[in-house]
Amino acid sequence: MYGGWATKLNKKGKTISRKLRNNLVLKLVFSLIIYTVLGIGAFFIAVNLYDTRIWFGQELLYRIAQWFKLRIELFAMAYVMVGYTAIFLYFWNRPFSYLQEVADAAEQMYQSDSALIELSEPLKELQFSMNNTKISLHENERIAKEAEQRKNDLVVYLAHDLKTPLTSVIGYLTLLRDENRISEELRQKYMSISLDKAERLEDLINEFFEITRFNLSNITLEYSRVNLTRMLEQLIFEFKPMLMNKNLNCMLKAASDIMMRCDADKMQRVLDNLLRNAVFYSFENSAVEISAVQNEIEIKLRISNHGNTIPKEKLERIFEQFYRLDTARGSKNGGAGLGLAIAKEIVELHKGRITARSENELIEFEVVLPVL
Repeated sequence: MYGGWATKLNKKGKTISRKLRNNLVLKLVFSLIIYTVLGIGAFFIAVNLYDTRIWFGQELLYRIAQWFKLRIELFAMAYVMVGYTAIFLYFWNRPFSYLQEVADAAEQMYQSDSALIELSEPLKELQFSMNNTKISLHENERIAKEAEQRKNDLVVYLAHDLKTPLTSVIGYLTLLRDENRISEELRQKYMSISLDKAERLEDLINEFFEITRFNLSNITLEYSRVNLTRMLEQLIFEFKPMLMNKNLNCMLKAASDIMMRCDADKMQRVLDNLLRNAVFYSFENSAVEISAVQNEIEIKLRISNHGNTIPKEKLERIFEQFYRLDTARGSKNGGAGLGLAIAKEIVELHKGRITARSENELIEFEVVLPVL
């Protein structure tokens, strides 16, 4: 989280360091020139005043001027040594004072307060960058804490939900074992219920594994050329049982030979997550539409379904990790809140983008991928 910002600050710091160094050198040279010109000017004024004025020899000013003239070389050396040394020491100390300011600002940048960093005028450019970094770091920390809290809450919810199907499975299996005279019809009913609960239990366990597997930051894509149209047709065929359960009609609008270069397994997962999401949140007896269009530079894939309009505030967070549209713990449709987050990660790894829209009870996801 901090690596990117550290690199940016390092580059910015080097640029500002060069500017400060050049600025200090120019100021040093300018100060030495001004100091030297003032000294020479004062020397000529004093000499001219001494030589052009008529003295009687007893004036106090004459005696001072005479004493000064006899030691003019000594005063000149002292003027040069003291003045030049003071100027060099001043400009030598400036970088250390800037360094101390930056060090103090760096400590302040990682503090949890909202106070902005204040630096001296030559460091205003760095001050702007450090304040932006501080704000971004705090925002990233807030997002990370929220994601971690959602993850913890989800684990607690899933652990609680595991008990319900497990209890049912144990209960019905116990009845099947202990009831010797149970009718065949009732036996089939108990077995069917036990199977449904066992499948639900499997889904919940898979969600636990999904949470622990979610780390795509270091993934390496294995590219190959695949027929996107065939992939979509195969996906729709595999989803037929789920579509039939809600009496959904899934329509595909795509040319028969859309070829794309991608990681086939990862892209299959994206399409699976998007279609699963569409089925879960569709009205019964409605339609799910999938379309794919290819031009010279990109492929546009859209999956739309008819369901409850997603509020804007939820739509903005729909791709966050562990974020669920349906927050009910016992919801059969509610997953771990990772499907869309994983889809977004994979699409962006393919240098593409994914967006979501929802209005007038129409939900649409669009994936745009470059033609490689």
